[in-house]
Amino acid sequence: MEFHEKIKHLREKVKDWTQAEVAEKLHVEPNTYGCIERGETYPNLKKLQKIAKVFGVSLEELVSEKEILNIGMDNSFSHWYSTTSPSESLVELQHKLEKAHLLLEQKDKEIDYLKQQNADLRQQNADLREMVGVLKR
Repeated sequence: MEFHEKIKHLREKVKDWTQAEVAEKLHVEPNTYGCIERGETYPNLKKLQKIAKVFGVSLEELVSEKEILNIGMDNSFSHWYSTTSPSESLVELQHKLEKAHLLLEQKDKEIDYLKQQNADLRQQNADLREMVGVLKR
């Protein structure tokens, strides 16, 4: 699916927006957006990023040649999957989930270490205050 076909699909089928509504969100004239959607012009990188943000998809999804489909019953919550290889997408998602779990475990360990370090410093501070108090006497 080409870029201009994707944005038309996203606008009509997923978001149920008019070209004028998308143009307003992008801060461009409706005719300008219409030209982009018809494939008559291709936006620069900055505009592509803005379009991806407006439609709630990644820039990669927007410009890749892979087709994206909206899976779901309504337009308020969307899941995006590549139609070229669903099993690869699942494997990629599982890998990302495992990586996220490992990162969370590492962060939990760091937090525990910092909490222990904080407790040790508080104890050292209390000991030093006691020593200062003794020395002042």
